[in-house]
Formats: sequence, C-alpha cells, structure tokens
Amino acid sequence: MADGDGAAASRNLTEHSAGGGEKGLPRRGKSSSGRTLNTAQIPLVASHPEVYEPCDDSFALVDALLSDKAQLLALQPRLCMEVGCGSGYVITSLAIMLRQLVSGTQYLATDINKHAAETTQATLEAHGVHADVMVTDIVSGLEKRLAGMVDVVVINPPYVPTPEEEIGCKGIASSWAGGLNGRQVIDRILPAVREILSERGWLYMVTLEDNDPSDICHLMSEMGYASRVVLKRCTEEESLFVLKFWRDPHTGTNASPKSPKSESWFSQLPFKSLWHKGS
Repeated sequence: MADGDGAAASRNLTEHSAGGGEKGLPRRGKSSSGRTLNTAQIPLVASHPEVYEPCDDSFALVDALLSDKAQLLALQPRLCMEVGCGSGYVITSLAIMLRQLVSGTQYLATDINKHAAETTQATLEAHGVHADVMVTDIVSGLEKRLAGMVDVVVINPPYVPTPEEEIGCKGIASSWAGGLNGRQVIDRILPAVREILSERGWLYMVTLEDNDPSDICHLMSEMGYASRVVLKRCTEEESLFVLKFWRDPHTGTNASPKSPKSESWFSQLPFKSLWHKGS
C-alpha cells in the first residue's frame, strides 16, 4: 500500500506543519477567497444558521486531501463517504477532486442534523456533483449494508472539549460538542468506521491537540491500522492534525472481501427511506 512505509503518527506529531487558523468554540469563519478550482467554491457553499460553515478545520481537511490527491487517484475508490457533512464543503470538494480522473465513484454523506443534510444537498447541486445524503447518527442503520465497502472516509468530527451534557444537542452544537477532552464522539466514531472501511480503505480525520492524537493512533493500531499525520496546522490558540489511517498489511489478519458489482449493492441502500430532500 502507498502508505506502508509511513511512520506512525504518534512519532510524527511535530511534522508537516503549515500556517492556518482556528476552529474555536463555537467560533466560525468564512474564507474570502474561492479557494481553488479543485475544491468547492465558497460562494457556492450553501448555509443555514444551524449548520457549521466551512472554517479552518474544514480547509485543513480539504488541503490534506489535495496533498494526497495522487494517491487517491491511484486508489480509484468505488465509494467515498463523509461522516458529519455539515455544509457539504468537504464531500463536494472530494467529488470535484476525483471526478475528472476517477470514473464510477459513488459518494455518501451523513449528518445527525437535518439542516446539515439539506445544506449539503444544496452545495452538491450548486457544484454539479452528486452524493446520497442521509440524516443519521454516524453510520447508524448502515453498518451491515456498508460493512467492508467504503474506500475513503473523511471526518471533521465534534472535537472541541465541552461539558458532557452538550453532546447530542440538536442543531449546530452537534458539530463541535466533543465532551471530555473532545473525545467522546470521536471514540464512538472510530469503531463504527472500522466496520465500514474496505480492506484497502483510508480514513482521514481532523483532530485537536487536546484530543491526544497519539492516543487515537494507538487505539487504531490496536484495531490493525497504521497511521500518519498528513497535515498539521497551528494557531496561537490550537493545533489541528489531519490524521490518515489504513489497514496494516503486516497484521496478517486481513483478507480481501468479495467485490460485488456497484449496481447490485449500492442501489439497495435505503437512502430514500432515511432522508428526502425538502422533508
């Protein structure tokens, strides 16, 4: 695998530094530029008062994907997924990145916030790309159907340390409230994503220094995943890390699953029963 010789992220948390901004609690910020033609354009990104807007952590995740674009193109992913899609900036950017050189890729996005699902759909449509968008908690209800199917998962999770009672709040608070050390939602996401990643699958996830990225990498290593820091972005108030995880071929426990035809399994996913545009 392309990252087989990557050093463990726990030994690389001081590498790959880049200038950047801050997420804050619950500060949000917009970019005044259109970013790049390889990503979603900020003026075309839909908004809603209860949906987290593209901010420095969103840009860091997309920049990490751009830095890994050659490997993503070589991977030729069949199914890409964003957990916690918010405004749709990240999943739209990923689809734009891959659409010219990768054919047949399907895209899926989930969010617990109904307004976020609607906003993501509008952002996708404004850019002329498609993804199936669902309202659900992480991947609830999809575990069996997506088991071992997803080649790329991207996540900007609720990572801000908050009082535990803020977890599960409706609306925009669900985008940042991470509970103790900002880890309570992340620690639920990791095992869920492990079940849906394919044998060749990659996970890209934003973390905050307060989340203890080294410990996250250690937990994933116990699940059979290697890791590295794709990008580090520092401000005066916080340090963001975009981590990448992939199955470690040296564990000797991973066998490639059967590859069903795209039409036979993807068309059976109950998207319409879980979310309707405008509902």
